[in-house]
Amino acid sequence: MTDTKKRCFVVMGFGTKTDYVNGRKLDLNKSYRLLIKPVVEAKGLECVRADEITHSGSIDVQMYKELLQADLVIADLSTANPNAIYELGVRHALRPFTTIVISEDKLIYPFDLNHILITSYKHLGDAIDYEEVERFRGALGKLIDTVIPKEEPDSPVYTYLNSLIPPQIQEEIDQVINEISKTDAVPNPDKGKALSLIIQEAEDAIENKDFLIAKTLFQTAVQLSSLNQGQKDLYLIHRLAFTTYKAALPDLVTSLYESLKLLESINLAHTNDPETVSSAGAIEKKLFECGEGVSHLENSILYFQRSYYLLNNRYNGVNLALTLVYRATTSLSPTEHEKVADLIFAQRTWKRVLYLCERDLPIILEKEAIDKSRIDNGTKEGKELQEYYDAQKFWIAVNQAESSFGLGDFKAYQTHLENAKNIPHYAWMWDSFSDQLAKLESKMKTVGHLLDPAWKKPE
Repeated sequence: MTDTKKRCFVVMGFGTKTDYVNGRKLDLNKSYRLLIKPVVEAKGLECVRADEITHSGSIDVQMYKELLQADLVIADLSTANPNAIYELGVRHALRPFTTIVISEDKLIYPFDLNHILITSYKHLGDAIDYEEVERFRGALGKLIDTVIPKEEPDSPVYTYLNSLIPPQIQEEIDQVINEISKTDAVPNPDKGKALSLIIQEAEDAIENKDFLIAKTLFQTAVQLSSLNQGQKDLYLIHRLAFTTYKAALPDLVTSLYESLKLLESINLAHTNDPETVSSAGAIEKKLFECGEGVSHLENSILYFQRSYYLLNNRYNGVNLALTLVYRATTSLSPTEHEKVADLIFAQRTWKRVLYLCERDLPIILEKEAIDKSRIDNGTKEGKELQEYYDAQKFWIAVNQAESSFGLGDFKAYQTHLENAKNIPHYAWMWDSFSDQLAKLESKMKTVGHLLDPAWKKPE
C-alpha cells in the first residue's frame, strides 16, 4: 500500500446479481461506478474493489490485507451478498473504526442488522436515477468526511465489547504485510490481469460480436473467480453460457447443450435465481427449434413459467406465450381441447404483457426526462444513458407489437410496429424481434383457427 495516499477498499459483489428474497436483479457495477468510486476518489483516496486487484492465483491474502489495513472500507450489502457480509464481519473484528455500510433500499436483511448504521440508495435494477446519483454522492461524501477522522467505534464488536483491544499480534501482522509488500514489489512477468479487466474485455468482445473471444475470456474469469471464491459466480456462468451458444462452435446444437450444462452446474434444477432459469428457458427453446425434440419444449415452458412468476416481467412473458403456442402444435397437446387451453393461456399472458408495458413506459419516460441534462452533457456516460432509455422504449414497443399480433389485434400491432421502427436501435434488436414474430405467425397460422373468434392475419 502506498504511504502517501489513503486507501479505500470496497466490499461488494460485481456484475449483475440477484436478490433471492425479492427477485430483483441489480447491476452492482453501476452502484460502484456511479455512486461509490467517484466520491471516494474525489476525497483524495485510492479506491479499489476486489475484482480490480491484479493477481495470479488466490487473492485471499490481498483481501485480508485490505480488510486489515485499508484506511476506509465501504461495504455494500445489496442482494444480501454472503461474501460481502462475511468480509464486513472480518473488518468489524479487525478494525474498530472507519467502516461504512450501504445497501440499496429494498434489501431485506438476512438477520438483525439494526445495530449497524446502513446508508441506503435507490437502484432501478439496471440503472440509477441521475437525481439519486447526485443525492447519494453528496450523502456518501459527507459520511466519509465524518468517518475518516472519527475515533469512535463503528464496529459493533468494539462497541459492545468495549474493553476489547484490536489484534495483539501486530508485530507478526506487520512482518507478514512487509513480506507481502516485498513480493508485490518484485516484477512478475506472470502476474495476471485484474478480474474486472478480463470481464470488461469480454463484454467489449460481445459488443463487437466476437463471441469466441468473449467465451474464452469468460472461461478465464470463471476459473479465476472460482479459485478465489471457492464457488462459481452466477453472473460469470450466465455470461459464459450466453457466449458459448452465441459462438455456435463446433455447431449451434452442440454449443446449446454445452451452455445448458454450464447452467446445470449452478443448481438449475432447484435454483430460484430468475436469470439462471430464464437463460435455461431460452436455451431449451432453441434446442426445440433446432429439432431436438418436444422434451426441450416442455422444459422451456417450465423454465419460462418459473422465471415469469418470479419476476412478472415482459421478456419471460412473451417467451412463455410463444412456447405455449408451440406446444399447441405438437404431440404434447394431442387433443383440440388441450390445444385451445394452451392458446388461451398464451392469450392471457400476452394481455398481462400489455399491462406491464403500459405500466413500465410512463416510468421510463419520466426517468428519461429527469436524466435529460445528464444525457445531453456530451459525455460517454450521457450517450450510454440515452442508449439505455432507447433500448427500454424499443423493447416495450416490440413487446406490445408481438402481444397485439398474438391476440389478433392487428391495428394495434401496426401502431406499435411503426413506433418501434422510429426508436433508435441496433440491427440485431430488430432481427431478434422479427425472427420471433415470424415463428409466432407460422404457428398461429396452424392452430389459430381453433380460437373463437378465429385468429387470422389480414392479407
